[in-house]
Amino acid sequence: MTTLYCASWIVPICSSPIRDGAIAVDYEHIKAVGPRDLVTEQFPSAQIQNFPDAAILPGFVNAHSHLELTAMRGFLDNEETDFGAWLKKLTIARQTRMTSDDLYVSAAWGACEAIRAGVTCVGDAATAGFESMNAVRDVGLRGTVFQESFGPDVRLAHDNLATLTQQVLRLRKLENSRMRAGVSPHAPYTVSAPQLELIADFAKREQLPVMMHAAESHAEDLLLREGRGPFAEGLAARGISWTAKSVSTIRYLEQVHILETKPLLAHCINVDTQDIQSIAASGACVAHCPKSNARLGHGRAPLLELLRHKVVVGLGSDSVASNNTCDLLEEARFAMLIARIGAGDKTITTSEAIRLATVGGARALAPCGPMGELSPGSPADFAVISLASTHQRPMYDPAATILNSSSGRDVLMTVVAGREVFREGRVTTADEVDLGERVKQVALKLIA
Repeated sequence: MTTLYCASWIVPICSSPIRDGAIAVDYEHIKAVGPRDLVTEQFPSAQIQNFPDAAILPGFVNAHSHLELTAMRGFLDNEETDFGAWLKKLTIARQTRMTSDDLYVSAAWGACEAIRAGVTCVGDAATAGFESMNAVRDVGLRGTVFQESFGPDVRLAHDNLATLTQQVLRLRKLENSRMRAGVSPHAPYTVSAPQLELIADFAKREQLPVMMHAAESHAEDLLLREGRGPFAEGLAARGISWTAKSVSTIRYLEQVHILETKPLLAHCINVDTQDIQSIAASGACVAHCPKSNARLGHGRAPLLELLRHKVVVGLGSDSVASNNTCDLLEEARFAMLIARIGAGDKTITTSEAIRLATVGGARALAPCGPMGELSPGSPADFAVISLASTHQRPMYDPAATILNSSSGRDVLMTVVAGREVFREGRVTTADEVDLGERVKQVALKLIA
């Protein structure tokens, strides 16, 4: 049965906004987009759903999240100015105080938050990939779950790859038309060079998407270039030797063949022009996480330079342990504003910022296909956003109002693969009351 979703505005992203428009949805795909009269004439027997004073646009794509850490919202706020202490507290809490069920609950709660904010697709990095993938699938999001791999000790590289291989085999049993498995060698300072090479070969052989944190912090840069700093000290304290590579993170990832996998690189703050050229030439993409980068004091990624070199860039919230919210509209607005600081005559427009939150992230996670836009044949992944509130009026341009005056709290409905997963103030795919109570119990364990 075809359903027409009609609204005051349709914002397709791939074309100009349409006043009094409609999209026709048949099962999991969009069949038509255009003025309401024309689409209604094309599908005269379709069911009609009206959303006056609202806009329909593609669902937002969160290109980099850690949903399993949702229970840590606010838990690490006192360590936010010390990245080493922040990472240590997070890691210990996750490893010693959270069970597999806790991680599932945390990821499911994060998936509910994402859906409420109009997010339809995630690129989720997880230590507990099986639990996160189950949570994302159960709640009804689309996405890729990247199973993380750790191991800075070169002596354990083959053992760690064997573990990763088994984890991926388990994840692949959960794959469906909306979900796929990937791998994530966590970061240059947590995975040895031999293990990175093994994972690169594994990913290429098995055709697995790859995500990696890269060029995120000054401490990482010090470790790679000079073999010193807090990460070097941490490795030494564990009896793990490290030899300075005397190169940037991106050039190091070239050397260990990670760039050959065309990875999704999260952060990319400490990159120069040569690094950006290497990213572009390799076909790698970037998940830009401006709020998390600022919150942890890491700096500002060169967004305009990345875009100028035609690098595919999507937006990521990172975890709410460092961001506190999963709101891609807020992320896009923040990305646009900080990119304009000191940019002179170079700038990023409202339409470009919205593209980062939709088609940019979609291309970063799924380079093939028309995801992130509203067009005939594209997946029926979209959000309906109210334009009726005081903070949105008067309105002169729907896209500008969505980006500059709206937030995830203005979302009225979220649809993934033609399924209404959020509507009338509730997530239709999960028991949020039960999940909320279970998240409270996880939080009590974290502070015990």
